[in-house]
Amino acid sequence: MRKRLKTHATLAAAVVLAGLPWAGLLPSSAEGQERVPASMTLAEALEIALRNNPRLQSARNDISVANWALTSAYGAWLPSASAGSSVSWQGAGEQRFGSITADQLGFQDQPSFLFSSYDIGIGLTVNGRTLMAPGQAKRNRDAVHAQIRTAESTLRLGVTRAYLEVLRQIEGLTLAEQELARAELNLRLARGRREVGSGNAIDVQQAEVGVGRAEIAVLQSRTGVRNARTRLLQQLGVDLNAEPALTTTFEVTEFVRTADELYETALGRNPDLQATRARERSAVYGVRMARSSYFPSLSVSTGFSGFTRKASSTAGQEAAAIAAGEAAIAQCEFLNNLLRQLPDPPPLDDCARLATPESAIEAIREQNKAFPFDFTTTPPSARLSISIPVFQGLGRQREVESARAALQDTRFQIREQELALRADIESRLAVVRTAYETALIEERNQTLADEQLRLARERYRLNLLDFIGLVEAETVKAQADRQRIFSIFTYHDAIADLESVVGTPLRNP
Repeated sequence: MRKRLKTHATLAAAVVLAGLPWAGLLPSSAEGQERVPASMTLAEALEIALRNNPRLQSARNDISVANWALTSAYGAWLPSASAGSSVSWQGAGEQRFGSITADQLGFQDQPSFLFSSYDIGIGLTVNGRTLMAPGQAKRNRDAVHAQIRTAESTLRLGVTRAYLEVLRQIEGLTLAEQELARAELNLRLARGRREVGSGNAIDVQQAEVGVGRAEIAVLQSRTGVRNARTRLLQQLGVDLNAEPALTTTFEVTEFVRTADELYETALGRNPDLQATRARERSAVYGVRMARSSYFPSLSVSTGFSGFTRKASSTAGQEAAAIAAGEAAIAQCEFLNNLLRQLPDPPPLDDCARLATPESAIEAIREQNKAFPFDFTTTPPSARLSISIPVFQGLGRQREVESARAALQDTRFQIREQELALRADIESRLAVVRTAYETALIEERNQTLADEQLRLARERYRLNLLDFIGLVEAETVKAQADRQRIFSIFTYHDAIADLESVVGTPLRNP
């Protein structure tokens, strides 16, 4: 038959937290923080912490980075595109082409020029790493999720302990108030005996000292409640000025699950082990990616470009065009003169038609107006290449061996964690069972101390026991009460530790 021990945390939390005199001394609620309910169970506290704890929120930011890493890995499968444009200026003066100047080529009085150009390139490179990168990114993301679960498990343990600590301090305050009430009762009894002549002033003074010590214990217990509550709210990541009543009750019940059952559960739920296994899957894929460096790579690219040019003056070009026309006319007239010397000359050419027309001059001027956007397109280009790695100084094999070593290290870590997990479960389960038996013994001790104090007080009232004997009974009673509370919360602390190892709640409903 299972025996149950129940704390008075529900009532004490509602009464004490609502009436603490220091409640108005803390800063007001920060804007944007989640409001804490007036009453809060442990499950609600865990939910609030998972939403608001700053350290956990910071860890969860890594998920966004991992998601983008996966998106980027898929993006490498798409062609890359680039576009560029430039504008440049070249001053007037003699230009040089290699070892020859423009003047030597017959180009004189070169004006200044404005140039503009554009180029568009599209390319795609595919190799083993590119194709396998999304798989690696997925496994890395799984590892990040596992790390987040580890952080959540750590937070759950911290919140549970902080929640229990608040209830422990509240129970301590309740006991301190009860001890104060008993000390005041003892003082009244001592004064009453002195008034009827059966007591003495020393007993009264001792009773007054007991009241003073009990009052100090109450003050210290209130400080303990305040500090414990502040630490809990800090774990939740909410306003420290909140005053929730903690409504979850904890009972001491016999823990009946075996170490083998817990170990089988922990193999699939322990967050640290799951994180290491996620890293193992990533390491396995890392070996495959390292081997992919032996595969060939394919590259495809194409490009488009254009240019414009504008001279500060077209006089030189116009003069060159007119001079070319004049030279053609002179050549034509020379031939005509030769033909006239023949006995029967053929029809002579009309040399005037060779003169540079005005339309050619206008064309030169129009072409000079192309800057900056009337581009002349250059012929497009395309390129396809396949690269087969033959020898790269054994660097690829070194990378493969390094990936294999990392994989073996991870597997050894898994084995080490599994052994440690078994040992942790065995030791923590022993602590839980010891704490349960201790709680039962402390319950019995408390019952005996209650009866001893009742008898001592009755004997003192009948003048069959001196005041020192009554104080000793009071001390035994106070120690029994505190040891009972200590044993109850020690049991639940042990359960919380065991839950953090197994990775799942274990408390009996």
